[in-house]
Amino acid sequence: MVILRPSTIQNPCLNAYDLVSFGIYSKPLEIPLLKSRNGTELKKLRKSSIRFSLALNPVSPEIFQENGSATKKKPKGPANACPFSPVDFLERASIVYGNCTSIVYNDITYTWSETYTRCLKLASSISSLGIKKGDVVSVLAPNIPAMYELQFAVPMSGAILNNINFRLDPRTLSVLLQHSEAKLIFVDFQSTSLVVEALSLFPPNVQRPKLVLIEDDDQNNKGSSFFDDKFHNSYKNMIKEGDSSFKMITPDSEWEPIVLNYTSGTTYAPKGVLHSHRSAFTMAIMGLIDWFVPKQPVYLWTLPIFHANGWGFCWGMAAVGGTNVCLRRGHDASSIYEAIHQHKVTHMCGAPVVLNMLSTYPKRQPLDSPVHIYTAGAPPPPAVLDRTESLGFVISHGYGLTETGGPAVTCAWKQEWDHLPQSERAQLKSRQGVRMVGFTEVDVVDFETGISIERNGIAIGEIVLRGGSVMLGYLKDPEGTSKCMRNDGWFYTGDVGVMHSDGYLEVKDRLKDVIICGGENISSVEVESILYKHPAVNEAAVVAKPDNYWGETPCAFISLKTDAEKLTEKELRDFCKENLPLYMVPRTVVIEEELPKTATGKIQKYLLREKARSLT
Repeated sequence: MVILRPSTIQNPCLNAYDLVSFGIYSKPLEIPLLKSRNGTELKKLRKSSIRFSLALNPVSPEIFQENGSATKKKPKGPANACPFSPVDFLERASIVYGNCTSIVYNDITYTWSETYTRCLKLASSISSLGIKKGDVVSVLAPNIPAMYELQFAVPMSGAILNNINFRLDPRTLSVLLQHSEAKLIFVDFQSTSLVVEALSLFPPNVQRPKLVLIEDDDQNNKGSSFFDDKFHNSYKNMIKEGDSSFKMITPDSEWEPIVLNYTSGTTYAPKGVLHSHRSAFTMAIMGLIDWFVPKQPVYLWTLPIFHANGWGFCWGMAAVGGTNVCLRRGHDASSIYEAIHQHKVTHMCGAPVVLNMLSTYPKRQPLDSPVHIYTAGAPPPPAVLDRTESLGFVISHGYGLTETGGPAVTCAWKQEWDHLPQSERAQLKSRQGVRMVGFTEVDVVDFETGISIERNGIAIGEIVLRGGSVMLGYLKDPEGTSKCMRNDGWFYTGDVGVMHSDGYLEVKDRLKDVIICGGENISSVEVESILYKHPAVNEAAVVAKPDNYWGETPCAFISLKTDAEKLTEKELRDFCKENLPLYMVPRTVVIEEELPKTATGKIQKYLLREKARSLT
């Protein structure tokens, strides 16, 4: 159970709560509080730190300086300090858009009034299973109605929502479930064997979570015999048995956690990212504003909801009364084009691999009306942007991380760019852009000094951020949290970028050596750790190899032990398939006599990246 306790030392990053109690911080951060506007206490801080405090730390209500004199002000109270939560969007949608379509999936259609009632019943049933406030409830499902409803129902029960990538292997899934201490798991029927195998890897003394089966709506509940043996209940039964008059459990503070999302799962250091109700609320609102989303759009779910809660648009669609068109197979060009034409889709999201898939689909045709696509996850090549927009798609581009809840930076379009040649427009749009409205500041700083680099589009540095949707921290990892959320008030992304003279950010590389393959983050360190387990491998280094379809794919460079038997690339890939999820298996394996190293023995990955780029 995740519990927050009031802090005696107010934390500028976290307001009235510290996160020592659930392993995010080993001690409260020590940054001076903002107590007045006369600047006397702020001279110790940089200008940027002042802006940070103004954005994230409420000004003390006791004293405001007006014309040199102190004026008493009333403190905040129940009328002006209600916690922000995106869950509240659903109740409003049931009133404003009650009879309007909320969800479409094959032959299934729900209204916003029906969705609200279904979520209340689900929340009631979740609570009846003994799930308490702060417990973790996990979900493994594709973009189906149940997955969408659970984004509301789980937090309505007071629990913390944990969406998990259903493409993981059993070993990794088992690690994540044990790390999160999930008490309940909702499992799509296609992932039942995966979850059962993952639970079988639990140590005997570790309590196993209860399972709820999400049935196959297309197959009339096939697999019920499996449900009888392994599952506590079914999704449909939980709605049927739930109480529509259930009073949802609201947060006492907007700083309480609402979701737990994993960046990657390993046997040694899973990164569980906790976001607050305030963070999720901010993410949802600024996504709507920066993308210019109108009321009642038709949104196609091609972006997996398990990716940072669909970048907040699962909640955002409720705020604007949109129609959610669900797709079980979100990476199928034929299904996407069919849904666009059938439902008159206006908006969708996806990694650049989706753009490439749509623009190279053999049966592609120009769209009847514009479809807005928001893309992030990897820098999209200008050529792909150009091809996709020529079909009638209108692309917006952003940059973010799981730690920011989704995009934090967006390539805000300027009207003066409209008259430029298409190739130049695509080049400008491929940049990541400026901070979104919910963020306070974005900068690129020198790796050593932390000072802002020159804004010339050439000088590189580390990208740092701060703003309303930055995570609370990593679950059970105070050291990891402190490394990226430092006492200077910035979140250090570990990504490398440049800042252009017009203030637009461009991502250049990744300090963490993360490979983004089709929108999936792959840790090179994790793949290397598996390669090193092979008895014939002496050295291993994994880098990103550019790919026209996937954006990037893992490329492994290895050297063999002198006494090792001959090893083929196929044998090594087969070994990886036995120990890694398929999407993490290196697509390319290069066997070298020796890998390039520095004088101190560190492998020079930049040389290997150059070599990977030259491979055909």
